[in-house]
Amino acid sequence: MKVIGAGLGRTGTASVKAALEQLGLGPCYHMFEVTARPEHGEQWLAALAGDPVDWERLFTGFGSTMDWPGCSFWPELIKEYPDAKVVLTVRDPDGWYASMARTLLPVWRIAADPARAGVAGYEWYGRLVTAIAQHSFAGRTDDRDHMLAAFEAHNAAVRAGVPADRLLVYAVGQGWEPLCGFLGVPVPDEPFPHLNDTASFQSMVERMLTA
Repeated sequence: MKVIGAGLGRTGTASVKAALEQLGLGPCYHMFEVTARPEHGEQWLAALAGDPVDWERLFTGFGSTMDWPGCSFWPELIKEYPDAKVVLTVRDPDGWYASMARTLLPVWRIAADPARAGVAGYEWYGRLVTAIAQHSFAGRTDDRDHMLAAFEAHNAAVRAGVPADRLLVYAVGQGWEPLCGFLGVPVPDEPFPHLNDTASFQSMVERMLTA
């Protein structure tokens, strides 16, 4: 593990995942990988319940991690991988909440609906996102002020808990230069990737829910 992503979802994590992979620091583990590997869902559920985790087994084949669920375990991961660098993706708090409200929060509520229990593809995902919401926001996803406070508290904890020489606080609008400088790799000639914007996320959700 070379790079640990400590930023919460909807802070440009999909774009940074693509960037890290383009820089040769992948594959990058992201919530996308969990949805493609339902068997990992049970391992993350156990971790969120406080059970020990075999991180090497869980991250076999991956060189970096971004987004949930990994960002929920940044204190454990910086100890498990002492040579890895840490990227805290950030954005304006109000913009972050607006993005959450348009994208993840509606999906989390649908997936966690008890009526979907036993439905293939939903039961484990609903349990997982409910556990993530509990861990990150005490389950109070209908409380905007609480979520904003939790978002800022998370970022403050990362800033305080990661040594300065291991940490990059990064907004995707900054492009390649600060990321590459921090990681000690050349700046690519290609444009910085920008993925998973609100429109594309909503399109993906519509396909998923109507499949």
